[in-house]
Amino acid sequence: MAIKKERPREKLILEGAQSLTNQDLLSILVGSGIRGKPVYEVAESLLQVAQGDLAVLSKMPPEAYALVDGIGMAKAVQIAAALELGRRRQMATGRRHSLNVIRSSQDVYRHFSLKLTDLGHEEFWLLLLRRSNAVMSEVMISRGGLTGTVADPKIIFSKALAMRAAGIIAVHNHPSGNSKPSRADRELTKNLQWAGKMLDCPLLDHLIVAGDDYFSFADAGEL
Repeated sequence: MAIKKERPREKLILEGAQSLTNQDLLSILVGSGIRGKPVYEVAESLLQVAQGDLAVLSKMPPEAYALVDGIGMAKAVQIAAALELGRRRQMATGRRHSLNVIRSSQDVYRHFSLKLTDLGHEEFWLLLLRRSNAVMSEVMISRGGLTGTVADPKIIFSKALAMRAAGIIAVHNHPSGNSKPSRADRELTKNLQWAGKMLDCPLLDHLIVAGDDYFSFADAGEL
């Protein structure tokens, strides 16, 4: 028996969640349509807002979902919660392959892309390393807005020295998707590089994570 497009719940039960389209899954989250607009059309409108890209959709705040006709704030919050659960599951899967030793900037990027790629705000993280480049710890230094976050070198090196780290790697994200360093990024990198030399705790790299791309100051020869 064919399952109608507007009945994704039944399709999920009979065929499994993997058989559903993104529109089907969003239809289940939305729950119901409005007069003159069935639920699958509401879900389609929501996808169109994000150009059909779930990664873009996951970065949007609930207020943006609520702009779609047929989605109120209650439904918008449910959608945001479901997307965040998906992101956390991905992060949990990534943690099974924990970062033990840094061999290249790609190691750092693969690890932090799970944590930072879908965020709608900037976060600044620090990797503390032993002399063998083994990872001692990872610490979030700050969380900011869409266009920036504050990373204080005094806080950064107070944590590094307290852990007796032999070196550090700085990592932050650009929610815009543009990995090009800003003037402030370059100034911060120079300050961290100088302070690291003075304190015998060198800055080994500074990565900017931007979606499927990243920028490494070390790879670019700027460290």
